[in-house]
Amino acid sequence: MNQKQVHRFVQQYLESTGCHIIEKSPAHFVVKLSPEADRMLTNRPYYWSFVDRTGAEPETMSFLLVTDKEKYELSQQAADAAVSTDNAPASGSTPRTAGTVTGTPPLSPGASVQAAVNSALARSYGIVPSQLLSTPRLPRDDVHFGSKRLLQLFDAVQSRGSYVYLFQEPDTRSRSPFQSTPYTPWLGVNLKVEFQCDRKREELYSFGVSLATGHCRELFHEQLSSLKMTPRLPSNVHIAPAGITLNKAIHIVEMTLERKLKAQCYRWAEEAQQRLDEEQKIVSHYYDKLLQSADEELKAEITRQYDSRKAEIDWQYRPRVTATAINCGIFHLQGIE
Repeated sequence: MNQKQVHRFVQQYLESTGCHIIEKSPAHFVVKLSPEADRMLTNRPYYWSFVDRTGAEPETMSFLLVTDKEKYELSQQAADAAVSTDNAPASGSTPRTAGTVTGTPPLSPGASVQAAVNSALARSYGIVPSQLLSTPRLPRDDVHFGSKRLLQLFDAVQSRGSYVYLFQEPDTRSRSPFQSTPYTPWLGVNLKVEFQCDRKREELYSFGVSLATGHCRELFHEQLSSLKMTPRLPSNVHIAPAGITLNKAIHIVEMTLERKLKAQCYRWAEEAQQRLDEEQKIVSHYYDKLLQSADEELKAEITRQYDSRKAEIDWQYRPRVTATAINCGIFHLQGIE
């Protein structure tokens, strides 16, 4: 994912979970989390258990999420330079002192303390905008591909969005209010297939199975991406009765995926098995000599190390193929198929 894709994904997550975006730019978000997002992202189980027990009004956290660090830092430098220019004294002006200003009441003790604090900050950090002095520090996260925060967002989306139940939005221009449009329910499944040994390769598959006829489509996600979907049943729509069960539809997906995987080349698995055999021979040669020369007290410990090492090599090199369902749902689409 590039930075623009990360930014778009973060914005979609914040909007879909009802977060309040206080400020945003192409490089960052200042956001106050919704209760749902706060529960998922802030790891505050004790606080939320207190809220659930007492019924108190929750106070969610706010964050600065930076999706393009370089662009954001440049914008902050430009803003700081503009503030410094605005606060700089005009050329030729004479600095004013408290004694030369007429009609100005003396500062209260509290104001004097605040002025001293502001002055100290200005000496240490340059010109500090007054509105920032009273603003609490926002926790900052640089969100980029591979960052912990982005992985956390992925996990939150996957756990909350694994199952959906949606309807295609009909085209109102071609609909008659006196006719009912037939919709077919489809089981849509997105799968991740991992080809693993000491190397790893992943492939994504998307299948859709008509629950009316059992017909299976490939690239089903691409078809759904071009449609507008809604969680509510549109008006003047009737759902075709299901001709097969969900278990039968799942079996169709499994059989279709199995046929596709059997047609692939597995030369990589044969080469991985050869590397596994070679590594096991090297380890066996090493530990066999140790066992021959060790006394009885050490043989038990050496044998445990030997077994552990063989298990590690087997896990690392043994070729295997695993398929995992990423998400799925029931999608009601126009027409009978």
